[in-house]
Amino acid sequence: MNVRILILHSRYLSGPASGENAVVQDEVRLLSEAGHQVEVWEPSPDSLRGLGLVKSGIQAVWSRQAVDHMSRMVREMRAEIVHCHNLFPTLSPAVIRAAWAEGAAPVMTLHNYRLMCLPSTFLRDGEICEDCLGRNPWPGVVHRCYRDSLPGSTALAVSLSLHRALGTFDRVSLFLCVSEFVRRKYAQAGIPTKRLTVKSNFAWPTARRHESGDYFLFVGRISPEKGLHTLLDAWWRTPARLLVVGDGPEADILRQIAPPNVEFVGTVPNQDVADVLRGARGLLLPSRSYEAQPRVILEAYAAGVPVIASRIGGIPDLVQEDSSGYLVEPDDVAGWTEATERLLDDRLVSRLGDGAYRLWNDRYSPRRALDALEESYRRALS
Repeated sequence: MNVRILILHSRYLSGPASGENAVVQDEVRLLSEAGHQVEVWEPSPDSLRGLGLVKSGIQAVWSRQAVDHMSRMVREMRAEIVHCHNLFPTLSPAVIRAAWAEGAAPVMTLHNYRLMCLPSTFLRDGEICEDCLGRNPWPGVVHRCYRDSLPGSTALAVSLSLHRALGTFDRVSLFLCVSEFVRRKYAQAGIPTKRLTVKSNFAWPTARRHESGDYFLFVGRISPEKGLHTLLDAWWRTPARLLVVGDGPEADILRQIAPPNVEFVGTVPNQDVADVLRGARGLLLPSRSYEAQPRVILEAYAAGVPVIASRIGGIPDLVQEDSSGYLVEPDDVAGWTEATERLLDDRLVSRLGDGAYRLWNDRYSPRRALDALEESYRRALS
């Protein structure tokens, strides 16, 4: 089965640090290497600079330029599938209608909760918020949830509300949810379950860890919703080294209050994360938010590294208790202390690492991802 696929993605300005940017890049490579004809259009928000707030907002609601350009691409390559990732702010949902009108089957990956929540996270002021779930997102405008901007929040809310009313999202043949939790949330918002399927992300093969590891590892943005403060509280009673990889608004504060056995190393280039993972006893994700599907967990599994993570959002879909790691309630300092102390046992670390690697091979390898993508395209075309 060789398919002609046009992939659309409004790139995030964070570049290689963006998980979604990386997913798109990985899937393009995967599909191309399998023999599919793939073309990609990834406009950057840089292209909107100089337009002003009003014109930029109009682009997010209905980008005529994006519709015209995408329609030409569909016709020129005779695309059978138009696979959408992020639509905002440069593409707008209008490209879905245009793809459908050109005779291509629109498919959309749901990496987050953007079609239900303006900031896409179900977070407001550091706490879980579902005020816009299943309704028009006007509470998000009141609270300026999109980048703390009233014009930005208004433009995004108008776009979502208008395209819901016009039935634009009804033209998507199949929504690919990155986790079962994401699928359930969109079903709760009213999308028919027959148009929602789970299509996980994947991680490339990497050299496996063969020793027990020298340290525990946190990788991520250092911000309140990531829960690193809980981990630091637990670390005062944990006789092991903790390596913190990443940066963010809480970095300076947490660096000052961290125990002496915690080392902040800042941001590490993506290509070096695998090397850092291979030296770890376990990867720790103390998140306090509805994580959809953290790719770093899949990368840890590919290296044979077990994971301790919060029981929240899409994370429990990934972590198999006492097989690939452990789940702990968010903000539970005692629970985090107990779980990390378990992984001081070399034999347990080895057993869980083997389980993590098996899980990657069975569910999150490139081979599995390609099978899932091709099956999704078959469903969309039928």
